Amino acid sequence: MRRVVIYGRDGCCLCEQALELLERVRTTHQFALEQRDIESDERLQAAYLERIPVVTIDGVEVFELFVDESELTRRLDEPAPDPARDGG
Repeated sequence: MRRVVIYGRDGCCLCEQALELLERVRTTHQFALEQRDIESDERLQAAYLERIPVVTIDGVEVFELFVDESELTRRLDEPAPDPARDGG
């Protein structure tokens, strides 16, 4: 199953919009969704503060600030990476 992570923080309207979009797309595309609050970790805050929301798919950053729904669904429709082939 694909794994999507959204990095954001409470009170971020762009983060809320991105999360709503992810939840809507999840009704038609199966993926595990994880939310990470950047304020819970100094490293995350330093890395993402000026860029949130940041969305990753299977560990690869694919969006920052805004999530494009058609691009998201296109990426989710691609075959998942094969960890065995990547040495993982």
